Amino acid sequence: MVSHDLHTHAHPHPHAHSYGPAMPHPAQAAPWSILRMPATARLAAALAASAGLWVIVWLAMR
Repeated sequence: MVSHDLHTHAHPHPHAHSYGPAMPHPAQAAPWSILRMPATARLAAALAASAGLWVIVWLAMR
């Protein structure tokens, strides 16, 4: 009797995008990173996001 395991994903043909378990996916260059921003720019972005969220709360409470 042949058992069919539904959790396996084995194919007889190779995939060009497949990587082995010991080889993780290669890193991709990030065009933008919050970690590369100066601290003042991060603080300004956080304040702007907070202000935007407070505007949404204020509009919802009206």
